Parts: sequence; C-alpha cells; structure tokens
Amino acid sequence: MPDGVSGALVQRVSPRHDGPLDVTWLAAGAPKLTVGRIRLYWEPASRSGWDVSAHLGLAASEVHLASWPSAPDDWPRLVRPTVHEVTGLCAALSLATDALDLANHLAEA
Repeated sequence: MPDGVSGALVQRVSPRHDGPLDVTWLAAGAPKLTVGRIRLYWEPASRSGWDVSAHLGLAASEVHLASWPSAPDDWPRLVRPTVHEVTGLCAALSLATDALDLANHLAEA
C-alpha cells in the first residue's frame, strides 16, 4: 500500500466469483467508517503472501470483520466472497431499518 493510507475502502463487489473488487485508497487519519462500509488492509506476511484484514463500520464503532493471514498473491479472490456477503447483509439491514422507521412514523400519524 502507498504511504499515507490506512487501507482501501471497498466501493463495489462483483457477485461473480471471479469478478472485480473495486476499492479506493483511504487516507491515514480519515474519519471512521460509516455504517456498512468495509475497509481492507494488507501487508506482506512474515513468511510468504499477505496478511489481510477487513473492518466494518457500525453505527457507534468500527469492528474487526475478518483476517486472512498469509493469504496468497491472489488474495482479492479469497476475500471477495466474505466482503460480498457482508455488503449484501448490510444493505438488507439498512432497507429493513428504513422500512421499520417508516412503519413507526405512519403508526404515529
């Protein structure tokens, strides 16, 4: 990773098993992740490959989502299924929350 970054912010995850994982660099000192956003961080592993970790933004904090120690050079292919599933789950939870908020608002009216 380039100097001055704290990881890569996941922008888009293809549903295809061999599809792209689009990211943008996240500057060091950037604000915490917003709800449902995923940050990937990787560095060379001590023996071979890459130590990769993922963090997920929640309402009140950022949590460790997963780690892939000593992942092979094609590690994006390895992490893509997990990132895709979590992204989909976060989108579904957001939609359900919005629907519940609307239902509560209509019930109060």
